[in-house]
Amino acid sequence: MLKLDIFPHIFPKAFFERMKAIAEKNPALGSQLKRWLHIPVLWDLDKRIQMMKRFPEYKQILTLSLPAIEFLGTPEETPALARLANDGMFEIVQEHNDLFPAFVASLPLNNVEASLKEMDRAIGKLGAKGIQIFTNMNGRPMDDPEFFPIFERMANHYQLPIWVHPTRTAKFKDYPGEEKSKYEMWWLFGWPYETSVFMGRMVFSGMFDKLPKLKIITHHLGAMVPFLSHRVGYGMDQFGARTSDEDYEGLRKRMKKRPVDYFKMFYNDTSINGWASGIRTGLDFFGSKRVLFGTDCPFDPQGGPLFIRETIKAIDSLKLPKDDLRRVYFGNAMGMLKLRLPAAKPRAAAARKARG
Repeated sequence: MLKLDIFPHIFPKAFFERMKAIAEKNPALGSQLKRWLHIPVLWDLDKRIQMMKRFPEYKQILTLSLPAIEFLGTPEETPALARLANDGMFEIVQEHNDLFPAFVASLPLNNVEASLKEMDRAIGKLGAKGIQIFTNMNGRPMDDPEFFPIFERMANHYQLPIWVHPTRTAKFKDYPGEEKSKYEMWWLFGWPYETSVFMGRMVFSGMFDKLPKLKIITHHLGAMVPFLSHRVGYGMDQFGARTSDEDYEGLRKRMKKRPVDYFKMFYNDTSINGWASGIRTGLDFFGSKRVLFGTDCPFDPQGGPLFIRETIKAIDSLKLPKDDLRRVYFGNAMGMLKLRLPAAKPRAAAARKARG
């Protein structure tokens, strides 16, 4: 069965060279550069292709790796970086369409006008099948009205999904009295928190009511939300009961459905490091029509293959009904991205016809 990975990460070659040059001058990127250099599959396309061929019928929809484009420069500098990244993605897809059917566009989100222009270029001219944004824009929430035109254009004009990746660094300290987050808690628990808060901000800002056609894909299976489903459900049925300086109770009464039902409107990938019980929980909460196969390749202890292997193993162990399995592995993605399966080879088609 086809397995269409919708959330692997890559650096196109020319973009990676530019990234290295930026990182050498930016101490905040030093630790990331160290890690990138030890994951060849992230930036060496030949090594990635060799690795992927270990997995039959496995293909990738490419997304750019962190850091976010807007983290890398001024509003005047980042549009060129986004163009470089998207041009590199386009070249990979053109040259190796059998393995990489499509890519997701990157935007310079610290420049909204340039983001809209790059969205039009990447989707309209290069054929990107969506855009990637992050849970915050250099510390600003994505429900800020300045960013609304990006969501609106994706929902109403292109009707393609928005991929959302968490972003948070050690500067998001865990306690007010400390200088930074310690022990990598900013990543371990901070990223799931970031994604969950992003989802909540989308829900309570009314984004889904304003844009009914909006499709958002969260990384890491909706983060904390499905695992706290009843806290989200019954807890937010009492939305406003804990707050006296905002009319949250009035906001809840104006919402067209229960808060938890808005959370169920997100689409989500299976990238939780191959944990079968967690994937089952995500499917129970979101349903099989809103879960898509994703692995987070190549950020595993083996530099690429482990998360692919373990995610497939976990999904297969659930013994899902065939229709659900097809939806998760490729069907949902094919529909959302408006992709078509490759035409059957004549010999295979003839063989099927002969079998009746």
